[in-house]
Amino acid sequence: MDLSPSLQSAVSISICGGSDCTNARGSYRGVVQDLGKVLFILGCVLVVAGAILWKTGGLGGLGQLPGDIFVRKGNSTFYFPVVTCIIISVVLSLLSWFFRR
Repeated sequence: MDLSPSLQSAVSISICGGSDCTNARGSYRGVVQDLGKVLFILGCVLVVAGAILWKTGGLGGLGQLPGDIFVRKGNSTFYFPVVTCIIISVVLSLLSWFFRR
């Protein structure tokens, strides 16, 4: 079956077998292994950060700032940390701006 050159470049045929997994653009195995390592390290960092926050009681006053909405009526409670969300958003925006430079 003959394919036109433009169709050949658009179609990527994968060939996987044994320890080699390649397609028309190169090797997938290295990319998948690197992604696995990154996800594993990220998971370990999250577990450690969660354990630290759990043992120390949280982030101090973060989540109990003036401007955070807290309503308790009878047996029900509503809590929405408006100011905390704004502060976290600003910090994450500054960090992403800093790392993009």
